[in-house]
Amino acid sequence: MKNRSTFVALALVLAFGLALPALASDKAHPVRMGSGVMTFDTVPGWGLAPDGKSVIGPCHGSVVVDSDGSIYTSSHAGVFVFSPEGKLIRSFLGDKYSDIHDMKIRDEADGEFIYGARNVSAEGIKFHSRTGEIVLKLPFPKESGLALKQFSPTAITVAPNGDIFLSDGYASNHIFKFDRTGKYLMHFGKKGNGLKEFNTAHGMTLDTRYTPPRLLICDRNHQPKGRLLHYSLDGEFIGEVVTGLGMPTSAVVQGDYVSVPDLHGRLVILDKTNTIVAVLGYNADPARGGNYNIPQAEWIEGVFSGTHGSSWDRDGNLYVQDWNVSGRIMKLVRVPGAGKQSP
Repeated sequence: MKNRSTFVALALVLAFGLALPALASDKAHPVRMGSGVMTFDTVPGWGLAPDGKSVIGPCHGSVVVDSDGSIYTSSHAGVFVFSPEGKLIRSFLGDKYSDIHDMKIRDEADGEFIYGARNVSAEGIKFHSRTGEIVLKLPFPKESGLALKQFSPTAITVAPNGDIFLSDGYASNHIFKFDRTGKYLMHFGKKGNGLKEFNTAHGMTLDTRYTPPRLLICDRNHQPKGRLLHYSLDGEFIGEVVTGLGMPTSAVVQGDYVSVPDLHGRLVILDKTNTIVAVLGYNADPARGGNYNIPQAEWIEGVFSGTHGSSWDRDGNLYVQDWNVSGRIMKLVRVPGAGKQSP
């Protein structure tokens, strides 16, 4: 065996009948993962430069897909935009775009805009997806009357009417609500391990599987294990959605399904009943799952390390970003007809 990771990969093959993952330094072949209608093939080398090196650099960010199918991912350096084939087509780099921890994309009357939560820079932002023009900033709202020692937003999402929600997930764990112009409206939630408290409100999205839509919040460090919660758009607690998810970092909805990366090194997909229907990229090595310092030479095709962000495209393919020192983003292609019974 070349190293322990190769041994772990072989163990997964023997245990679950998976295709053998390939080390990044080998000539990688696609790896099939998931189950039923949520079966995917990896695309080896997607998003890498022609020389095979990572383009985005150290990452702790998010992924969104625009109406044209272009894929945006954030890293410490800024935002990188790829074609569906994995070619870099533009980027927004520098201090204005660095360290966007979470992103959401929204088609509006005057264009398509990306909303970002910047934990290091203590703000939310809104910028044009084509030009990068920043049209709105959301600093800590002094109008809230709170006296916070730190403000470190980790998640952002937008209601159908344009109201913006910004989660202070690395600090107070309050979730702040603004109107579309950035005017402070209210806040709710607080830090703790109680039923209606957050222990790292790390991720958040608009859950459109329900009418009316509601907030789906990733309570990453809630004890004993991470959970998802539902809140109304008025900040009212609705209930726990699912518990025991490890460290859920973010969530994104397409149709009846939700993609939820787990920092331990896997991605789970829930259906409308909030039952897990597929687990992707499971890393069985506790020393490598949830480990930021896995260099590119030690990546294993089909095995994740610190799964942090994801997004669907219109065809149901998934784009997944690992929290990773070398900068890892992966494309998973939905397998047509998987899970359908033959007549």
